[in-house]
Amino acid sequence: MRKKSVCVYCGSRPGAEPAYIANAEAFGNRLAQEGWRLVYGAGDVGLMGAVARSAQAAGGETFGVIPQHLVDWEVGKTDLTSYVVTETMHERKKVMFMNCDAVVVLPGGAGSLDEFFEVLTWRQLGLHAKPIILMDTKGYWAPLTALVDHVIDQGFADQSLRDFIHVVDGPDAAVDVLRG
Repeated sequence: MRKKSVCVYCGSRPGAEPAYIANAEAFGNRLAQEGWRLVYGAGDVGLMGAVARSAQAAGGETFGVIPQHLVDWEVGKTDLTSYVVTETMHERKKVMFMNCDAVVVLPGGAGSLDEFFEVLTWRQLGLHAKPIILMDTKGYWAPLTALVDHVIDQGFADQSLRDFIHVVDGPDAAVDVLRG
């Protein structure tokens, strides 16, 4: 049986709240404990580095994908189980998504939002049925979910758009959804 793979989108910075790093580390550890492979952006900084180092420390398998132009900026983590360097950001996102069974979005910036909206749009269009989970550490994603609700309320999307998003408060709840 093939190992479950979970794509984690998250910040290349640690963020303002210590809980962001703590949840990233706890989630990396939980992925390894469950025997699931981490698929992520291959950086060794911020939340990306925290989730990967934690998964590795717990004996987990890691699959990192990074575009060449970010190898230095995000400090490409080359000691992963699998380390892939792509030519473009688009190629990075495609490789990450094609190699996962579910997506979990931890706090992050514009890049994490881009990744989230791309997989949400693909789900809305029926291009996949993979779970999409927002880890809402300390209410980080509350403005985002309010925006999605606003889009629905204003008639630009069906309620199903919101139904595609599982909002959880931490690693344990994310694992519960992933176990499905």
